[in-house]
Amino acid sequence: MRGAERFIRTLKEELLWIRTFSTVEELRRALLEWARRSTEHWLLNHYGFLSPGQARRGLMLKQAA
Repeated sequence: MRGAERFIRTLKEELLWIRTFSTVEELRRALLEWARRSTEHWLLNHYGFLSPGQARRGLMLKQAA
């Protein structure tokens, strides 16, 4: 549960509390961009301090070998 709570808090702090959105589509695009950026830049202890994107690419390379 802590992970989900932290995720929501980070989403609010990095996007929802600092921007306003005129349309649902604008919000949707901002959420997609935030998720893409977060996947590439968050360093997680669980992945040996790699971002989720880096960990995924490493796993895919191992599976391909």
